[in-house]
Amino acid sequence: MAALRTRAAASETGESPFAVRIEMGAHEIVGDEPVSAGGNGLGPNPFELMTAALAECTAMTVRWYARQNNLPLDHVEVVIEHAKKLLAGASEPVDVFDKTVFIRGSRLTDNQRTHLIEIASRCPIQRVLEGTPMIITKPGRPLGEVNHG
Repeated sequence: MAALRTRAAASETGESPFAVRIEMGAHEIVGDEPVSAGGNGLGPNPFELMTAALAECTAMTVRWYARQNNLPLDHVEVVIEHAKKLLAGASEPVDVFDKTVFIRGSRLTDNQRTHLIEIASRCPIQRVLEGTPMIITKPGRPLGEVNHG
């Protein structure tokens, strides 16, 4: 199986102190911080994008599973709420993602509904967030500079 490779690039736009143009394949969006954080609110902030990725992936995973198994799923909607919370007994706040999955399908059995909710917790983005991803940070050549060597 070939490894999934994705690429995203963010470049400042100058439209606000934090506004960036985010390019992902054939898609482009603007990201920014809200006014309360020093931006102009021109687009979603990084935590909104991460939360949206989890919601998108969950909905797609549930739909994929329903299609693969010919389940009569009419509609799926996923709402994610992210917050830093100090849990009982913890000394530092942790990131908590509250995920609510709405399943519509009048012909689904109770067992099918329960199984679709279980499948919702297996989406690839959730697995990355729950795992221990490795992030390697390295310098790039400064923009606009020419290599004379």
